[in-house]
Amino acid sequence: MSARQERDAAFTAFVEAHQVRLRRIAYAVCGDWNRAEDVLQTALAKLYVSWHRVHRSGTELAYVRRIIVNADVDERRRPWRRERPGLDGHDPAARAGLAPDERTDLLAAIRALPPLQRRVVVLRHWLGLSVKETAVELRIAEGTVKSQSSRALATLREQIAGNRVG
Repeated sequence: MSARQERDAAFTAFVEAHQVRLRRIAYAVCGDWNRAEDVLQTALAKLYVSWHRVHRSGTELAYVRRIIVNADVDERRRPWRRERPGLDGHDPAARAGLAPDERTDLLAAIRALPPLQRRVVVLRHWLGLSVKETAVELRIAEGTVKSQSSRALATLREQIAGNRVG
C-alpha cells in the first residue's frame, strides 16, 4: 500500500469513527443543522489537507473542533448568512435524560444565547472540556471562559425556570 493510500485509509477511518460526534458538535456550536453540515465539511476538508501533520501529533479531534468553531465565526461574519436557525426535527439533547418538553426548552434557551456564550457552554458543559482547554479552543482568556460560562448558565436557569412557571 502506498503512503497516500495509507493516509487516505487512516483519514477515512477517523471520519467514520467520529463523524456523528463531530456533526453534533457542529450543530451545538452553530444551532442550525444546515450550517453545521457546511461547517463540518469545511473542517473535514481542512483536516484532510493537514492530515499528515495533525495525525502524527495525535490532535485530530482538537484540530477539527477548532476548525468548526472558527468556520462558524467566519460564516456568521458574512452578511448574507443572517438566517434564523431551526431544529429541523433533530434533538441532540435527548441524551441528557430530560423530558421532551424540557429538551425543547433547553435547546431553545441555548440557541438564544449569544454566539460566544453558546460556544463556551457547548465546549465546557456538553463536551466536558476544562476551562483551559476551552480557552485554547476559542482563543480567548480563561477568565473570559469563566465569565461567559457564568453568564450563560445564569441566563439558561432564568429562561428554563420562566418556562416552567409560565
